Amino acid sequence: MKPDATLISDTKNTWCPGCGNFSIQHAFKNVIEEFEKEGIPREKFVLVSGIGCHAKIVDYFRLNSFYSLHGRTIPVATGIKMANPELKVICFAGDGDLYAEGLDHLIHAAKRNIDITVICHNNRVYGLTTGQYTPTSPYGYRGRSTPEGIHEYPLNIIEMMLGSGATFVARAYSRNIPLLKRIMHDAISHPGFAHIDVLQICATFFNMTSFYDEHVYETSEVNVTQFEMACRTGQQWNYSDPGPIPLGIFYKTIRSSLPEKREQKKVDRMKSIQDILTGHS
Repeated sequence: MKPDATLISDTKNTWCPGCGNFSIQHAFKNVIEEFEKEGIPREKFVLVSGIGCHAKIVDYFRLNSFYSLHGRTIPVATGIKMANPELKVICFAGDGDLYAEGLDHLIHAAKRNIDITVICHNNRVYGLTTGQYTPTSPYGYRGRSTPEGIHEYPLNIIEMMLGSGATFVARAYSRNIPLLKRIMHDAISHPGFAHIDVLQICATFFNMTSFYDEHVYETSEVNVTQFEMACRTGQQWNYSDPGPIPLGIFYKTIRSSLPEKREQKKVDRMKSIQDILTGHS
């Protein structure tokens, strides 16, 4: 199918005006169209979403998709990829969805190097349930459930992904669409577990536009193959304090993924059976 406007569905869009999800949707649409021009049909893509404002994105595309339970995008995506390794499986998740209830799945998928792409819509707040704090909310955040502010520091997602063994780790910003598109394309093309933490605003409950515009910058001197450099870059911002916020690909390396190992075991097993049948064991 040729790239055209039919990639977007007729489903009524219910995101709040100004939501960062619109930019993520626009960037992803462009990326799918790029892949189609490269000869990869849209039928090869499967989207998996969790629960939250982000999850509506699968309704707005004419692509194969699956709504999972809260925090369970990765187990579903893993099953799809293991059943059909030829598919490109992309998870869309929110920070409250992925980094809270889904954290255990995220860490182990990175460790196993499952060949899927995980895109987190990180607005650092539970927007769908009107403003509760999440694992990436800054220290002191005041929300509906924490009117006096929270007294804990957020997770540093970049550090956590690097420590978990992810083979592609990146951070993007929803208001920098050119960079977001490049990172998405590279992540989906990567043969292994790819994680993108996309900083975005919640226009209704946590509008950080001015803060992000002032502090984000694109990394230019990072050697993405150097793990130690990736760690140092990831430590520049702790998701709470003011300071420079690096954007870009922090780390990229190649190692065998779980589906590849599984397929190799199939080949080895069939060879062993053939050797037995032919008397070459």
